[in-house]
Amino acid sequence: MPIRIKQLPELERPYEKLEWYGEKALSNAELLAIIIKTGNKQETSVQLAQEILNLDHNNSEGINFLRNITIEELMQIKGIGKVKAIQLKAVGELANRMTMPTNFKKIMIKEPLDLAKIMMEELRFQKKEIAKIVILNNKNEILKMKDIAVGGTNFANLSMKDILEEPIKMKAPKIILVHNHPSGDATPSEQDINFTNHLYDATNLLGIQLLDHLVIGNKT
Repeated sequence: MPIRIKQLPELERPYEKLEWYGEKALSNAELLAIIIKTGNKQETSVQLAQEILNLDHNNSEGINFLRNITIEELMQIKGIGKVKAIQLKAVGELANRMTMPTNFKKIMIKEPLDLAKIMMEELRFQKKEIAKIVILNNKNEILKMKDIAVGGTNFANLSMKDILEEPIKMKAPKIILVHNHPSGDATPSEQDINFTNHLYDATNLLGIQLLDHLVIGNKT
């Protein structure tokens, strides 16, 4: 007969443990158990949560792999139905949004690291390349950020028209191009460099200053 959560000593139950000792005292499995609430006939919610963590076969990303796991992958675990899978995905997205500034407008970019700090948590775990255009005013304050392309695991399918359309419309003086490398290695490829040179030439013709092309890796 499997042990149920209610059969555990009170202060070993995830809910009570968090209440008494605080959230930092809980393991990843215990925190997930609170979200999924119930287990199945054979396993407690904590054991079920551990099965979810075991989906990261390489054990390379810690709990961060949950950012990119699909609903279908979660539902492969017995006891994780569509509702629980959706709840887990919602929590993952909340975690993403909590790392982003609530209002990026008027943030001044003085050096590449300023923008990297804003973009890092959103882009470093992405499995596909995402390209963004950051539009700035004459003071280097952010006016707008816009996704311009989503690729596969290779270079996003960028076009000059997609990049320049919004800055031209806004009559913006400055832009920064940003994209991620899903491999985690932020070293610019030859393709990255060639594209940047072409974009630099195009922006010069239009009187727009290309300040930088930022490549986001894993913490780099």
